[in-house]
Amino acid sequence: MQEKTIQEWIPIQKIDEDGIIQLKNQKYIKIIKIVPINYNLKSDLEKKAILNSYKIFLKTCNFDIQILIQSKKEDLNQHISNIQKNIQKSKNQYLKNMAQEYIEYIQKINLSKKSSTKEFYIIIENEKNKEKEFIQTEEIIKNELKEKFFKIKECLARCGNSIIEISTKKEVIQIFYSFFNTRKNLYSQQ
Repeated sequence: MQEKTIQEWIPIQKIDEDGIIQLKNQKYIKIIKIVPINYNLKSDLEKKAILNSYKIFLKTCNFDIQILIQSKKEDLNQHISNIQKNIQKSKNQYLKNMAQEYIEYIQKINLSKKSSTKEFYIIIENEKNKEKEFIQTEEIIKNELKEKFFKIKECLARCGNSIIEISTKKEVIQIFYSFFNTRKNLYSQQ
């Protein structure tokens, strides 16, 4: 049995300049990046409002979505380097000791892999429907995806989240690269 190439394995037909991805099975997908709020810092009243807005989001989205979360190990070397430079400038021994303890704490967290960031994405799809009476053009399909995007954006913005439209081919490629090269990124940061 011959092994598949990565191009055969990944179901992508093409990535358009507008960031919409056409799959080999005639589906089209769009990626949306979500920058979440820190829910834990909200008051009880704010939390209730956020949950109600999220319920509305789930009810409003009468279409399939996928939610992807990507964790990335943080590179703290630059931060540590900046602290060390400031330590050298300081004449206060107490501050130097505190800064050194802080650096050791950061390094300990970094070694235990607890220093990570998370990126959140929602993937929406649309496909050519052969049962419809009219012929669905690529433009109609893309417009339907954009309508879904605006619906998601409006609902999640009510929750306090920032929504970033992935609208270029370059952005899509960067996202795929980060997903397929997570190990490489982890090792290059150690």
